[in-house]
Amino acid sequence: MKLKNHIKQSVLIAVMPIIFSGSLTAQTEGRHVKVFASSAKEKEMLVAQPDIVLQQDLETENLLINVYPEFRYQQILGFGAAFTETSAYNFSLLSPDAQQKVTEYLFGKTGIGMNFCRTHINSSDFGLDEYTYVENGDVELKTFNIDRERKYVLPMVKAALRVNPDLWLFASPWSPPAWMKDNNSVIRGGHLLPNFYQTWADYFSLYLKEFQKEGVNFFGVTIQNEAKAVQTWESCIWSGREEGEFAVNFLRPALDKNGFGEAKIMIWDHNKERVMERARESMSVPGADKAIWGIAHHWYSGDHFDNLRMAHELFPDKPLIATENSGGGVRSREIDWQAVERYARETIGDFNNFTSAIVAWNMIVELETGGPYHNRSTGTSAPIFYDPKTKEFILGTLYYTKGHFSKFIRRGAVRIGSSTYSDAVKAAAFSNPDGEIIVVILNTSEEDATPKIRLNNSTVTFNLPAKSLLTMVIPQ
Repeated sequence: MKLKNHIKQSVLIAVMPIIFSGSLTAQTEGRHVKVFASSAKEKEMLVAQPDIVLQQDLETENLLINVYPEFRYQQILGFGAAFTETSAYNFSLLSPDAQQKVTEYLFGKTGIGMNFCRTHINSSDFGLDEYTYVENGDVELKTFNIDRERKYVLPMVKAALRVNPDLWLFASPWSPPAWMKDNNSVIRGGHLLPNFYQTWADYFSLYLKEFQKEGVNFFGVTIQNEAKAVQTWESCIWSGREEGEFAVNFLRPALDKNGFGEAKIMIWDHNKERVMERARESMSVPGADKAIWGIAHHWYSGDHFDNLRMAHELFPDKPLIATENSGGGVRSREIDWQAVERYARETIGDFNNFTSAIVAWNMIVELETGGPYHNRSTGTSAPIFYDPKTKEFILGTLYYTKGHFSKFIRRGAVRIGSSTYSDAVKAAAFSNPDGEIIVVILNTSEEDATPKIRLNNSTVTFNLPAKSLLTMVIPQ
């Protein structure tokens, strides 16, 4: 019931931004603001700074970052990353003590508090090799089992749930089994054959049921990871209309029939550049409005933040979820400031254009290779690196950058109004359920600045170093 209530609230806020004029007269003078900073110059991340104090100020102009609690937009559902087999395998290589530390760092209250995470149905490119859950040609799915996930993925998921029982999960397939596809392969795209639509819908339900037997429940699913990409790794192509028809005629009925009526269905799960068009195409299918809950998107093909805004304007009751937002970056013990800036800029842009949750890709990759992986030529970055030489873990750039958001913005927070004095300074503001205000500010310029943050009738000057990222916490 708790999950359902959050969803309903999110929809209401997305449909109708609310203006509370009474908050304009709220007393803000004297509030102590906590500040946490990262900067390229200091090469330190998420470091607490001395408190600053808001003072009454009705006159200041210029160099202002405004915060407007009376303008309330979408509800925030959470932050996370993916329990890939790669991440879980690297997790398994750590000592029990290190595993406990990693789960606390990622999911705990003293860590960055991830609470909205992804798994993959069948193999993805970030795993040890290709696999599915059934034998070839098993149309009735009698051989279905998730033993492969019991080896690495499930132990890591369960460890996370012990630290954070309020972890929401969603699952995404990279490809159906080869025998269900027109190219008879799990790689290089191909299409699901129409005569296997029902079988594939039942496959989703069996996945959720087998995890449920292990004490792991799911918030929802996406129909297909990167539904337009023909990849050298596991992939499958869907048109927008095909996704809509599959959701309405097969997946939603299968989930309902098998006891997963509360499981949410998301479409697209691919780059922002086409998110509005794909949503429009899928939602044109009769019955889609009821069957499809949300719209998933990735960061890889450029900004296109306006495409998110247009998707929201067309379908204001369909939450936007960033299901792969990692920002790239090198694997190193040192801070990669370019990656800090890319991730923070992307995240602020997503939130300011109605995204409700931000999910990165891998959680843990091997330091040197960025893997393990298969069917591809390169690895990737992640919040945490596993060092095979020392058999220890390293908190990476993405860990701290993500923490600027996820450590402070609670589930149920609402994005509120904000504006900045320069295109080089990006900001997003949020009101937590208890009324605490969080403001995340990114300075992309090469210049130090001393702007003021303004809330209602008060301001305070703060240091904004060149190439820096700040999180401000303003108490209720």
